[in-house]
Amino acid sequence: MNTMSLTFDTLQYAKKLQKAGFTEQQAETQAESIKELIEDKLATKEDIRRLEELIGLMGYKLTVKLGSMIAAAVVILGMLIPLTLKFLGGH
Repeated sequence: MNTMSLTFDTLQYAKKLQKAGFTEQQAETQAESIKELIEDKLATKEDIRRLEELIGLMGYKLTVKLGSMIAAAVVILGMLIPLTLKFLGGH
């Protein structure tokens, strides 16, 4: 998903955790978990920009489809109304 990598210094983070009282193994495990979260789960500005473009494109496509359906309905009604009037004995 991410086209741009975010940098996260796991060694520096682990050292801070160790200074705060974490064991070396706990600090390393948490640092790696945070790194994976950042790399795999967070969206970048580029990801969000791409999603916005896709949403805009979807909105355009929906507008075109809705317009086509309305135009088709108008044409069908334009054909059915005179036929109905003729069948019911109108003009």
